[in-house]
Amino acid sequence: MAPPLSRRTLLQSAILAAAVPGIGGGVVAAASAVTLPPPAAWTLRPFPLDTVKLGSGIFAGKRQLMLDHARGYDVNRLLQVFRANAGLATGGAVAPGGWEGLDGEANGNLRGHYTGHFLTMLSQAYASTGEQAYADKIRTMVGALTEVREALRSDPRMLAVTGKWGGAHENVRGSYQYVDLPAAVLGGAAAITLSVWVKPTHNANWQRAFDFGNNTTRYMYLATRNANGVPRFAITTNGPGGEQALNGTAALPLNQWSHLAVTISGSTGTLYVNGTAVAQNTSMTLNPSVLGTLTNNWLGRSNFSGDPVFAGAFDEFNVWSRALTAAEITSLQTNEAKNSSAGLGNLASYYFFATTGGTFADASGRGLTATLRRTWGGPSHPGFLAAYPETQFIELESMTSGDYTRVWAPYYTAHKILKGLLDAHLATDDARALDLASGMCDWMYSRLSKLPDATLQRMWGIFSSGEFGGIVETIVDLHSITGKAEHLALAKLFDLDKLIDACTANTDILDGLHANQHIPIFTGYVRLYDATGESRYLTAAKNFWGMVIPQRMYGIGGTSTAEFWKARGVIAGTISDTNAETCCAYNLLKLSRMLFFHDQDPKYMDYYERGLYNQVLGSKQDKADAEKPLVTYFIGLKPGHVRDYTPKQGTTCCEGTGMESATKYQDSVYFKKADNSALYVNLYSPSTLTWSEKGVTVTQTTDYPREQGTTLTFSGSRAAFELKLRVPSWAAGGFKVTVNGSAVSGTPAAGSYFTVSRTWQSGDTVRVTIPFRLRVEKALDDPSLQTLFYGPVNLVGRSTSTSYLPVGLYANAALSGDLLPTLTPVSGKPLHYTLGGTEFAPFFEGTEDPTHAYVQRAEPRVVFGNTDSGVVNPARSDGTTLLDEIWAAAPFADKSALVTRVRSVVNAWVAAGLLGQADGEKVVSTAQGATFVP
Repeated sequence: MAPPLSRRTLLQSAILAAAVPGIGGGVVAAASAVTLPPPAAWTLRPFPLDTVKLGSGIFAGKRQLMLDHARGYDVNRLLQVFRANAGLATGGAVAPGGWEGLDGEANGNLRGHYTGHFLTMLSQAYASTGEQAYADKIRTMVGALTEVREALRSDPRMLAVTGKWGGAHENVRGSYQYVDLPAAVLGGAAAITLSVWVKPTHNANWQRAFDFGNNTTRYMYLATRNANGVPRFAITTNGPGGEQALNGTAALPLNQWSHLAVTISGSTGTLYVNGTAVAQNTSMTLNPSVLGTLTNNWLGRSNFSGDPVFAGAFDEFNVWSRALTAAEITSLQTNEAKNSSAGLGNLASYYFFATTGGTFADASGRGLTATLRRTWGGPSHPGFLAAYPETQFIELESMTSGDYTRVWAPYYTAHKILKGLLDAHLATDDARALDLASGMCDWMYSRLSKLPDATLQRMWGIFSSGEFGGIVETIVDLHSITGKAEHLALAKLFDLDKLIDACTANTDILDGLHANQHIPIFTGYVRLYDATGESRYLTAAKNFWGMVIPQRMYGIGGTSTAEFWKARGVIAGTISDTNAETCCAYNLLKLSRMLFFHDQDPKYMDYYERGLYNQVLGSKQDKADAEKPLVTYFIGLKPGHVRDYTPKQGTTCCEGTGMESATKYQDSVYFKKADNSALYVNLYSPSTLTWSEKGVTVTQTTDYPREQGTTLTFSGSRAAFELKLRVPSWAAGGFKVTVNGSAVSGTPAAGSYFTVSRTWQSGDTVRVTIPFRLRVEKALDDPSLQTLFYGPVNLVGRSTSTSYLPVGLYANAALSGDLLPTLTPVSGKPLHYTLGGTEFAPFFEGTEDPTHAYVQRAEPRVVFGNTDSGVVNPARSDGTTLLDEIWAAAPFADKSALVTRVRSVVNAWVAAGLLGQADGEKVVSTAQGATFVP
């Protein structure tokens, strides 16, 4: 293990380290996989996705829906926001919208994140299936992102489109580009005409055709749309309150060319739209001459920073030092200016002929060359890659509180893009993807390494704006490939010391924190432990896990309410329509898996099974859709909740992680010891493992969880190793293992791994039997609020009622303690049961039925074997009932053992004054006369 490294040491090493040359692009070879070097600290190792093939079953069915979605979706839609940001042609592609578009929540400040998720999904899909269509899409995306970064590294260049008369320049919405004109453009003229052809592509108000000014006090502008959606010209030396204006009468049509012209002569100003005078002001006292020489002379940009940049195309902008006549304005409608009666503007004239550069010659003869610029300048480092300007990263550095309408988790979005690129490289060995990922880390290091530690601590502690997701894990993974010291140093710059220190000390400070902002942090910290040997990272992660599971965990494996954590141990008190954000389950699975690589405590894989088989599977709707992945955001646990598989405005974080989950279901079915001396079977899922180091293939055949067991068949070479079979914590009895039909000696213990050690040979067959029982799990803060499990499967009631369903389960409980006999199986529907007229079904079924994940336990009378004693079921002050105490001793060897238990408990309750003597005798008598399921 590497010795601990301080942040200071890493930073100094990074400064001294020589830069690794960039990796070139070129022709991409046939796709092949690259493997991350396994950390020395891992005592277990995962198998690559391409070595574990899913068989038919619930996982394969869900995955196929997502694979079809991935195969059919046009990735140019995802690339639209990146190309737009770089000022590149978007080919008419329409961005997905929602969080991945400019019109989504918080102005689309998170755009780009979904593209990263999609790249990861494609990479996993290709690794799992080998289908070339996924590799082709990856290459398209990586190639486009390479072009985007190259464009961002350079000054903006003209985007030539078909104009009114020939060529025209287009400002793609989201490019934040404008044309900067020289200060002399207005020439101090008292009389003036300004004429421009525009083709707006978006209906945002206050977009400027032009704006000449120094600030928000002294300016002259022409907006294509004012607050009422019509063109407006205004001039002022005293801010908005002093504007002398001309307003149009109708909105300009989108995606059509319109001609705008303004004339000022003496006290008269006139606004023309398509050759028609639509407004006139005969009382004007201002003209360009009184404005003086202005600093900001712009086409497409406003002097008001909150106004949008013009989205659309420009053709022919002319300025004359006189007011054109109405006839001359009319002539401009059917002629280029040079062929019109007006002629070219004598102060300025720009044709926007196609050019490979970003400058536009002035045809007026005055030599006033115009320049295409970005409102934000350009990247601070050549490695920058994003779907929006660098401004969010810059502003975060001075923020003291969160405001996602200004800054929405830019490093979170950077993580998703970075992870997608790294996964693309690992899946296809595309060097361009690695170069892009490495460049992003170089850029982030160049920003963050300059900041004081106090600034970083403040940034990472800010809600939402400072969220950085699992970026640390991905940076450490990348460092294992690049070996660049600054990459490891970068990972440590995301240390949130207050959180690490508290969790290292096992001090629970989670109350009030945003859940998914913090869960993925710890997966990264575990990877930092792997890379640096600093034990505080691993200790903090383990303690953090214990603060969430089970202290803040719902039965399905999810956590959070309205995205936040409440006090430790409060479950019933947080039930709502906004429980269990799906990203939280995704990240808790990742953390559990990572911790298990270090510490083979079965509790981590017990949780993994719970979360995967319930929330994660149930978050994916059982329906095909070309447009949406159909994954939940929240899963409400309130009675009667209906899952929403098209949440918010779409393209959310949970839909992103949902796409990932559905293409890597098999990633934790099997693990191996680092020295290949043991094979861990963590999950019972139909699958085929190819273990190349041993020359062994293991085929697992099962319909689990519809089947209560599994069969493992070995083929290939003879090999000696331990087979470690997980015994779920809920498997209270009956777990059995046979090899080639013979029972394996030993006593499997619930919540452990059962080991079978032998030299395996082709044809060996292992049969694992795992009897299911119906059991309940009680809310930590209200034992009467319970959720039902049959084996690993959470069963939910399907009912439109919005009140908790009262449920009794002891009526026909079996001697084994199994509560299932009280329910009635539904014919032809595995794992479906009815009770009291309500159907209970697996949570993992992705339907739109109103569900009850929690029920109100109600056992009003003492009943055994469906025989009612007529005695009210009494309860202690803590809510424990007589029946609870009797059945707590299950399983019972036979009826006699149960009756003995009944008599013992009854006597104790009678002695405590909790039950009358006569009623106690009735209870015992009923138990003696009842017939029980074994």
